[in-house]
Amino acid sequence: MASLFREGIALNLPQSEITYYPNFLSKDTADAYFELLRHNVPWRQDSIKVFGKTYPQPRMTALYGSNNRSYSYSNIIMEPLPFTETLQDIKEKIDTHTGTRFTTCLLNLYRDGRDSNGWHSDNEKELGTNPTIASLTLGQARFFHLKHKKEKSYRKRILLEHGSLLVMGGETQHHWLHQIPKTTRPLGERINLTFRVIK
Repeated sequence: MASLFREGIALNLPQSEITYYPNFLSKDTADAYFELLRHNVPWRQDSIKVFGKTYPQPRMTALYGSNNRSYSYSNIIMEPLPFTETLQDIKEKIDTHTGTRFTTCLLNLYRDGRDSNGWHSDNEKELGTNPTIASLTLGQARFFHLKHKKEKSYRKRILLEHGSLLVMGGETQHHWLHQIPKTTRPLGERINLTFRVIK
């Protein structure tokens, strides 16, 4: 399964380092990975607490890692499963392309437009200072929104396509929030793999 590694598009947003690679994987490769992950990952739906009330998380998740380190966010603590052959193959492609040796992959399954991910930064203490986050999209294209934490006029929306890779580094997580919003449009399933280094 070969990656295309085509030229990236720098978003050129203030106080950030964000590059989008729309054709990181060929369509056939991305299709194959989607099918393998959709049917072989033990997806789970955790509960999250918002303003004192508990709700089912609006997406399915799974965590894999190479160093047995747990990952916590939104009062959820996840223990990693060992990387499968498929995930290791994907990780090696992304490691090579980014020059970062990632330890952990958080997978999200968005079943339809009602599944979402609210405004947040990937700034958990386990990720260290200025973390690099590599986000691979498989399946349905979804809009990814960014907004600056202080300068409200700084906003960006980008369509994350099937087989694409978005890499966020530098001070991005200090200054920017991001989300995958809900939509009423009929959408298919999307799998998002977010690779990170847990210290």
